[in-house]
Amino acid sequence: AWNIAQAQGIAKRRHFMGLVCEQSLYNLNARMIELEVIPACRAFGLGLIPWSPLAGGILGGALEKFTKGRRADRQKEIEKNKSKLEKYEGLCKKLGEKPADIALAWLLKIPVVTAPIIGPRTKEQLEGSLKALDIILSEDTLKQLDEIWSGPGGEAPKAYAW
Repeated sequence: AWNIAQAQGIAKRRHFMGLVCEQSLYNLNARMIELEVIPACRAFGLGLIPWSPLAGGILGGALEKFTKGRRADRQKEIEKNKSKLEKYEGLCKKLGEKPADIALAWLLKIPVVTAPIIGPRTKEQLEGSLKALDIILSEDTLKQLDEIWSGPGGEAPKAYAW
């Protein structure tokens, strides 16, 4: 079986560029790539371009927006995550920031993330997304986000240990 150190050694000896980025589903609600993909990106010097950074809008203030009927198709996902969303949106309100901006700011603090793929429909949404660049999340806030949206428990293989 190959390990990261062996693969890095081969890549250095062959002097080829190979892959330079990885595109994966990644957001506060979908964190499984923290097990292996993010460590591999870090080890190989790859950038990560996360898609669906707002989980299809769920992390963009879903309780307020979607319960008003706009995008009722997301209602099932909202109901599944309702208690998390209540805590999350409450934290965002306490911080004085929009949920979408906090979700993007969280992604941008991950060192391998080069740029999340966003899909603003309006100029206001684009400008709101840019606000995430100026948000600095404290260690306490990061801890609270991890408590609400727990990841897989760390990186492999430690996360697989029992």
